[in-house]
Amino acid sequence: MPERKRVQFRAPRSLVERADALAEVVEADRTEVLVDALREYLRDAAHDDELKQEIADAYYDERLSFDELVGLVGHEEAANFRVLKRQLETDAGEIADA
Repeated sequence: MPERKRVQFRAPRSLVERADALAEVVEADRTEVLVDALREYLRDAAHDDELKQEIADAYYDERLSFDELVGLVGHEEAANFRVLKRQLETDAGEIADA
């Protein structure tokens, strides 16, 4: 079983009520419904070009680690971003030296 972490957040009451209703229909608990929804959102985000660019920018600006990047976009895409980041750093260094 994967390691679990307890989180607490506030959400609109109507959203929580909808999650509870769905949980009842699928015979699950609210946590399962919310985890599934979060997992699907993160999976979809990895395929959204605009959001993927924001993720890449955060990595280039060192607001995300490589491991965090892998978790968001997958290893292959993260490796591509790492290569591009190194190229950008090399190019910036060459411009500074000129």
